[in-house]
Amino acid sequence: MRHRCRVKKLSKPADQRRALLRALTTELVRHGRITTTLVRAKVVRSEVDKMITLAKDGSLAARREALGYIYDKQLVHALFEQAPTRYANRQGGYTRILHTVPRRGDNAEMAIIELV
Repeated sequence: MRHRCRVKKLSKPADQRRALLRALTTELVRHGRITTTLVRAKVVRSEVDKMITLAKDGSLAARREALGYIYDKQLVHALFEQAPTRYANRQGGYTRILHTVPRRGDNAEMAIIELV
């Protein structure tokens, strides 16, 4: 039973799911906008919001936690420099999901997720 189970499993084992979310989060922070499936976009939204919240905090512990999650070290440093000024007056909701046309091969719902 999955009663009250809040984790979207994405049809993957836990280690693969964690690696997928880390990779999507890294690429979204790097490029500012990525195209993926709608379900993956909804799941990665919370992870990106956590990383930006850590960057707004700016403490050493927050930096180390972000370094353990995001794959690129220079990307973390850039995020910690830009996020406090870019999102200073925003209390969450750092991403936007836009629905696009379904994928041609399997008709999966696609979406563009971007940083606001």
